[in-house]
Amino acid sequence: MNIPDLKSPEEIIDYGMDDVVIRHYIAGIVGGKTLNMEGYTENVLKAGHVIIYDTVLDEYKPMPLSGDAYGSLPANHVYAGVLVRSILTKEPFAAIMYAGEVNDVASPYSVASIKDALKSALPQLVFMHD
Repeated sequence: MNIPDLKSPEEIIDYGMDDVVIRHYIAGIVGGKTLNMEGYTENVLKAGHVIIYDTVLDEYKPMPLSGDAYGSLPANHVYAGVLVRSILTKEPFAAIMYAGEVNDVASPYSVASIKDALKSALPQLVFMHD
């Protein structure tokens, strides 16, 4: 008789920087969103990662990367906010904050190249540090 293994393999996410990155949560998308992780190769999406919204396909996804910084905003996409808590990419259930304070130095990737565009799109989302 075969007995199925009902245990999920143990995986560890380091949430240690989440509270450092998300300094003050004011508002976000109620209930969160499931992200389209196509093209994202890391096992964990870290808190503070910029999240974008595809206005044509009606889906949310992580902002594309270019090295250690964010790449260009793809066509038909807008900035939606930032990820509140680190998540496994195979379980992409995301809390997305669009109003609050983010520590730009502790964020997983530099926002310097897109900071002005983020400020314009999400004026209640502030990137700063001590």
